[in-house]
Amino acid sequence: MRYKHRQLTRVFVRHKHRQVMATNIRGLKSVKKNITALIINLNRSINMKKIIHLLLLPILFSCNNNNAPDVSDIKIGLQTNRFEKDFFAIDTNHILPSLQQLHKKYPSFLPDYLENILGLPPLNDTGRATQEAIRKFISDYKPLKDSAAKIFSDMDPIREDIVTGLKYVKHYFPKYQAPGKLITFIGPMDAYFEGSLGGYGDVITTDALAVGLQLHLGKNFTVYKSEMGQALYPAYISRRFSPDYIPVNCIKNIIDDMFPDQTTGKHLVIQMVEKGKRLYLLDKLAPFIPDSLKTGYTGNQLTGCYKNEGLIWNYFLTNGLLYSNDPGTIKNYIGESPNTPEFGDGAPGNIGLFTGWQIVKKYMDKNPVLTLDSLMKTDSKRIFEDSKYRPK
Repeated sequence: MRYKHRQLTRVFVRHKHRQVMATNIRGLKSVKKNITALIINLNRSINMKKIIHLLLLPILFSCNNNNAPDVSDIKIGLQTNRFEKDFFAIDTNHILPSLQQLHKKYPSFLPDYLENILGLPPLNDTGRATQEAIRKFISDYKPLKDSAAKIFSDMDPIREDIVTGLKYVKHYFPKYQAPGKLITFIGPMDAYFEGSLGGYGDVITTDALAVGLQLHLGKNFTVYKSEMGQALYPAYISRRFSPDYIPVNCIKNIIDDMFPDQTTGKHLVIQMVEKGKRLYLLDKLAPFIPDSLKTGYTGNQLTGCYKNEGLIWNYFLTNGLLYSNDPGTIKNYIGESPNTPEFGDGAPGNIGLFTGWQIVKKYMDKNPVLTLDSLMKTDSKRIFEDSKYRPK
């Protein structure tokens, strides 16, 4: 069975469910104004050993995989398609026939890419203005695509991590039909999608996990450090633009696909617990991934949250915040921000995610036989009340 929300409008750009900054024809020029010059100035001799070292850095927070089930016998088929290579290789003098040919290889993804990533008209409505926009996008973004080609010359290690995650998905949710393809692409710099556990440039489509490589080139990538880059993505966001985040983003998208977020407008504590449920599920589906990558916190921020868990909880209680449904208040504690000022500059933004996660862990400690599917379907208010969460 296919989940109903995975019929195209589904996650590539759920206009009604996700906040999407997709570039349209009029916006292409402003977003890409200085990108070519910035990328050309990069050091072209990328040391692949350093890239591999970055992917394997052990300084991230610990993985909770001690009690993970053995999934080694589960078979997963995941085909890798490098869409960006095929798209940037089209004949720009003959855009329409080239797109028609490309459509044969990517019958589902190409329409998604053109309409929902580039913000262009459908393939059957590719007029002169649209063709010119595609031609200019390819010209302006080719240096970025070339940089991505060096960094991601071998996708196998990343694919293997995603496959491992899909094995856990299959173990816990055997009826779920996971995408069978991993598609990489280069999108506009502002193609950023808001999921239930944070924002990123990766999406899930009808049959694929799609990865926007333009937002995975390393936190020190020149474009991210530029004035244009910082205007789009301040450092507290762009520090997550590394290859390390690809597998965890893919699993987050699968969680959103199975369990669409429906907490908008609810009390802060309900939204915190809902996020905590998703993070708890992420723990189970990706036990090999460090907690810092799952939360988006730095290792030091996560350590600080554990050390000050009681203080954080007491602040929510004494200030009467738990049952607030004020959008500004909710954004302060479960939205993207460089920090939570009430707890000092070293505290992470989105600190309510941590508290919700601890509430759910407390609840599951009391209900160890509860299945993950049942947990996700359990009312968040009940989880909060039954957990008796009282950190010291």
